[in-house]
Amino acid sequence: MIIVPGQAGKDLCDRSLGVTRRDILRVGGSGLLGMSLGTLLELQAVSARAAAVTAPTAGWGQAKSIIMVYLQGGPSHLDLWDPKENVPDNVRSAFKAIDTKVPGLQFTEILPKLAMVTDKLTMIRSMSYTPNGLFNHTAAIYQMMTGYTTDKVSPSGQLEPPNAKDFPNFGSQIVRLKPPTEPMLPFVMLPRPLQESNVVGKGGSAGFLGKAYDPYTLYPDGDDMDLAKMDKIRVDDLQLRPEVFAMRLERRAKLRQAIDAGMPEIEKAVADYNLNEYYDKALSLVISGRAREAFNIAQESEKIRDMYGRNTFGQSCLLARRLVEAGTRVVEVVWPKVANSDNHSWDHHVDLSKRMKDQSGPMLDAGLSGLITDLDERGMLKDTLVVAVGEFGRSPQKGVSTSGNGNSADGRDHWPYCYTAMMAGAGIKRGNIHGKSDKTGSAPIEDPVHPGELLATIYHALGIDPATIVYNHLKQPRELVKAEAVGRLFV
Repeated sequence: MIIVPGQAGKDLCDRSLGVTRRDILRVGGSGLLGMSLGTLLELQAVSARAAAVTAPTAGWGQAKSIIMVYLQGGPSHLDLWDPKENVPDNVRSAFKAIDTKVPGLQFTEILPKLAMVTDKLTMIRSMSYTPNGLFNHTAAIYQMMTGYTTDKVSPSGQLEPPNAKDFPNFGSQIVRLKPPTEPMLPFVMLPRPLQESNVVGKGGSAGFLGKAYDPYTLYPDGDDMDLAKMDKIRVDDLQLRPEVFAMRLERRAKLRQAIDAGMPEIEKAVADYNLNEYYDKALSLVISGRAREAFNIAQESEKIRDMYGRNTFGQSCLLARRLVEAGTRVVEVVWPKVANSDNHSWDHHVDLSKRMKDQSGPMLDAGLSGLITDLDERGMLKDTLVVAVGEFGRSPQKGVSTSGNGNSADGRDHWPYCYTAMMAGAGIKRGNIHGKSDKTGSAPIEDPVHPGELLATIYHALGIDPATIVYNHLKQPRELVKAEAVGRLFV
């Protein structure tokens, strides 16, 4: 006799769902396909539920998918999209201000292409961690990606490495509650992990939700200076080995069905969970080649690839569009240079004017403008939410230390009290400026938006109540995020 132990529904948001994910894992499975992909699909469906709201509000559920363009390293808002005039020399950007398509909205001269698509997006110029500033990259990344701060740091001042007690990345929460309807990878992160110094992946995993909700990570070979690394994409785990033909794999599935038929106790215990359906989805994903096709950016025209920019960031943005088009729910494009580094990193403590003008600026300009333009022309922007943001901005004054780092006269330190984010698609207002920073870009003076509120807005756009309860590793109830969506960002 097979016993399914544990209190029914104990670790789920909705206890009425009954037997827990852990209980199902205790029952076991055949593993004829390796079952890792099948288990992932199964667990997502078991715990998924549509969060309810008392009444429809602006923007609710308009997004089918989200592309998070994460500008890891903390880009300077003053030198990109919130330039200031009539300020002291040590505050003023080295770049000239230019007009955009939106009256009253100026960027700097290093974003000429993005300036031409501002009629399709909203600029939030009042992002702020006020009153609690987070000057450490990893701490701010963790807050931005999970909605929670961490209370544990290592002796060096860095956060501890990722672990199973971490709060989940927002993408993991989304695909748990809103699993994709297509046989497609639900959550993809590329082209590198979140990182500061030796702390890799903090805030980028499913944490206490379990590995079934971790993103599929696409990190091509090559170091961060290899700008052609996206041409080296390998997706071997989504590909049948030469000796395993599709027909042979399907015969294995039939064998599994025959084994299940002879084990009525197991069938009865898991009858409500349609395990065959989840196995079939995994099988379909591998056999159909849908994911492999999406990763094949060589199918795009030379013109489209050039529009995005022939570099790691640009081609990652193009791949994000292809993945969403194929049915992926969440794509996180992480800026392809780690914080605390040189060259095209956004962590501009030194040589800001040269590095931003020649490296990071042009990459961002082509890749992000290309993504917005391409999505809009394909009619995908109406239900694809695009968010571009870093963990914080840079200090209004050059050459000063705000985080204990050394800064040259041509460098800016970390600044969590005021910075800029960009949003587009899925009901977000077009040609809109939300919030306002003061005359030096030091603090918001209108409509401040906390990172938690940005996450709440993302959940809201996906049709998920930000107050939905999730149970952590100690089975304690926690909200997805302790914040409300910013309704005025939507039409």
